[in-house]
Amino acid sequence: MCRKYTKQRGGPMFIGYMKAAPTTYVMQFEGGRVVREGAGLSFFYWKPAATLVAVPLSSADVPFAFNEVTRDFQAVTLQGQLTYRVADPKRLASLLDYSLTPSGRHRSDDPEKLAERLVQVAQVRARTVVRSMALREVLVHADTIEAQVLASLAGAEQVRGLGVEVMAFSLLSVQPTPEMARALEAEAREALQRSADEAIYARRNAAVEQERRIRESELATELAVEERQRQIREAKMAADIAVEQQRSALMERWSENERQAADARAYALEKTLAPVRGVDWKTLMATSAGGGDPALNIALAFREMAENAHRIGELNVSPDLLHSLVSGSGGGGDGAKSARGQKPTGPRER
Repeated sequence: MCRKYTKQRGGPMFIGYMKAAPTTYVMQFEGGRVVREGAGLSFFYWKPAATLVAVPLSSADVPFAFNEVTRDFQAVTLQGQLTYRVADPKRLASLLDYSLTPSGRHRSDDPEKLAERLVQVAQVRARTVVRSMALREVLVHADTIEAQVLASLAGAEQVRGLGVEVMAFSLLSVQPTPEMARALEAEAREALQRSADEAIYARRNAAVEQERRIRESELATELAVEERQRQIREAKMAADIAVEQQRSALMERWSENERQAADARAYALEKTLAPVRGVDWKTLMATSAGGGDPALNIALAFREMAENAHRIGELNVSPDLLHSLVSGSGGGGDGAKSARGQKPTGPRER
């Protein structure tokens, strides 16, 4: 786009007036040499002999759109803008035509070609970077592409030779083809779904694992309690066995003592009865300590009569005699004496 820098005022038609903005570098040529130059100049000049050159010094933004191919042969579109400024206006003016027409506009379209040249250089540098990356890397690492392309442009001889400085290389959009975009979206959705499923599985697995740990802890506690109870039962059983063993030993000892005591008593009794073993029992009864007992004697008398019943014809025992016998056998005394004083009725032999 051409700019108008001069402004005609009243006066001779061959005298012109130039007033440039502070961001415009102006050079006045006469006779093939520069007679005046600088930024933001204002001056009168002789039109028939002067040639004016105006180079803008302000930064400019150039949009671009590149269609490139990645390392994995996938098409991708890069959209953004390139920001540059003229660092050496004299060099640029010597390479491109920035001269002005009498109406104040650029004589040629070289100023517009500068932006095209810079975009072409940027596209070559961007193509080199994109072809070294896979599609996913290009979509994710746009900042890496920007940094590499900007560094490459800063050192490019095509840019420095023009006296231009590239200030920024910005990617506003990096897009694959619609088919690949849908495929990537589907893959991303599947990956997210898998991640969600894995999260659910991990949560369930964690719950199951926690439940297993709790159950193992409960079982370990129950086993510890059972082991403790078993130890208590074994200790109690061992104590009972020890008590029973002591009791059995005590009973064996007591039985042995009783057996020995019985043997001793039997031996003493045998030795005591040995002298009278052949003596009649009647004699023994008569000579015993209880032989003087009236009741015993009466009992023996009745026994004797019973044994000789076949020799007794008739035996009469009066009530008085029976009473006296019973009374006398109970405690002796007067009853016994009266019984001894009476003469019993003896048996009659037939």
